Amino acid sequence: MMKSEVIEVPDLVPARMLNEYVYCPRLAYLEWVQGDFTESDDTLKGQWQHRNVDKEKGVVPDEPSPEMPDFKATSVLLSSEKYGLIAKIDLIEGEGGKVTPVDYKKGKKPDLPAGAWDPERVQVCAHGLILEDNGYVCTEGIIYYVETKDRVTIPFDEQLKNLTLDQLSKMRKMASVEEIPPPLEDSPKCPRCSLVGICLPDETNALRGSNETSDDEDIRRLIPLEKDALPVYVQQQGASVGKQGEELTVKAEGKIIAKTRLLEVSQVCLFGNVQLSAQLIKVLCDRGIPVCHFSFGNWFYGITHGMSHKNVELRRLQYRLADDEGRAVQIARRMIGGKIRNCRTLLKRNNEAVPQPALDELERMNKLALDSGSWENLLGIEGSASRIYFLHFGGMLKVVDDKGISCFDLDGRNRRPPRDPVNSLLSFLYAILTKDVTVTLLSIGLDPYLGVFHRPRYGRPALALDLMEEFRPIIADSVVVSAINNGEVKIEDFIRKGAGTALVPDGRKKILAAYERRMDTLVTHPIFNYKISYSRLIEVQARLLARSITGEIGSYPPFCTR
Repeated sequence: MMKSEVIEVPDLVPARMLNEYVYCPRLAYLEWVQGDFTESDDTLKGQWQHRNVDKEKGVVPDEPSPEMPDFKATSVLLSSEKYGLIAKIDLIEGEGGKVTPVDYKKGKKPDLPAGAWDPERVQVCAHGLILEDNGYVCTEGIIYYVETKDRVTIPFDEQLKNLTLDQLSKMRKMASVEEIPPPLEDSPKCPRCSLVGICLPDETNALRGSNETSDDEDIRRLIPLEKDALPVYVQQQGASVGKQGEELTVKAEGKIIAKTRLLEVSQVCLFGNVQLSAQLIKVLCDRGIPVCHFSFGNWFYGITHGMSHKNVELRRLQYRLADDEGRAVQIARRMIGGKIRNCRTLLKRNNEAVPQPALDELERMNKLALDSGSWENLLGIEGSASRIYFLHFGGMLKVVDDKGISCFDLDGRNRRPPRDPVNSLLSFLYAILTKDVTVTLLSIGLDPYLGVFHRPRYGRPALALDLMEEFRPIIADSVVVSAINNGEVKIEDFIRKGAGTALVPDGRKKILAAYERRMDTLVTHPIFNYKISYSRLIEVQARLLARSITGEIGSYPPFCTR
């Protein structure tokens, strides 16, 4: 772990975050300090059960006194400078000159002597401290369990107040130091946590060495197999994309040609001359759904998204690492080593005629990459390995159709513009993969433009290009090989433009469909031994990259297919 620094902590701690801290300090750090949050079935259910008390109703008397009238008020925002707390209290009931905070919780009343779990008791006690500091008489709180309609009274005795203030002090101390608390180990709390896919508790513990795992002991797969939402690609020239209610609509020549629920959209990808309504842009930004812009010639040139991720701490550490060539190369050489291993595996699986000396040389290049101590040396190794790989890439393709006519061939890698159909497919899919990795890096708080292997260049997402190295052969190249060999893409799906070759719109639809199928394919992680889709795998690898940047795990573990 890197040396920690003292940072400024906000004056007011949200009472809800205090609840999270008592439940799991790491969860509170991720949500409050780093700004990570994602919905789950539990959080959505909780929002639904809170719907009535989330609306501001009633008035709390400004002047606390024994003579104040009885009242009820919902969704009341109050703070306490004395305790450094702030809360939006679900319900405040005033009766006989006293006030009682009522906190709504989903689920059932637990069978506990105290009547509720400590995180819930501490949160409602924090509400009581806030009310007390504002001059109200408050001696107890209520926790209301919506599912069973139980009201549990929580007395604000000295023991609970001391526990609440002690946890508040510890939370402030945690937030003041740039050091994330370690994950819980094999905890039953993790499977139901909405942030488990961000926290990666078992994966992080395994890589930190705090869990003793054997080859026959699998790590719990706590994250979903694949993502629920999918990208929307719009390439109809002159089309306009807007919204109607909770649906995204695509119009051309005044007619709706496609529509989908916003809930099912992960990205909106526009090719060429496609317009986007201001109303939809606002909704997409609010919901964290990026808009990815491509030229009609498939050049990925921009992203529209909402406010940047608030995890400044991670970006600061990323910038420091990029200036430290020794540490940057330690990560870069593992990425390039992973790429070379995956290139070798793909050739071995799909090219029966590949010479053994070529495979041996790739294995030697992998070892050289892992031992490399400088950026220049690593760049030379990567270039040599790529030349060997693409020299034998054509052997993975069926270069004749059923009539014996030559269709696809590859004479080395070329681009800008690609001069043949195979290179056209590779360039297009590399652009799409770059887009997906860039979006993922932005979503977790990393700067995609500052890498550890690719040098900074204006407009180039260097870190995205770094992370996608290990995925080029097993995602993009694999899609090219399968699409050609299965006859999914044909020679008539390409058009010659000057010195270059490009996909026609129908051909682009075919290859995008093949790419998304590949992203949904389940693969077994070689370290964690659970199955996961390639789209989810990119996110896991990006988060492991972030863990290696912060020093929480010792080294970045590239994904190498078996």
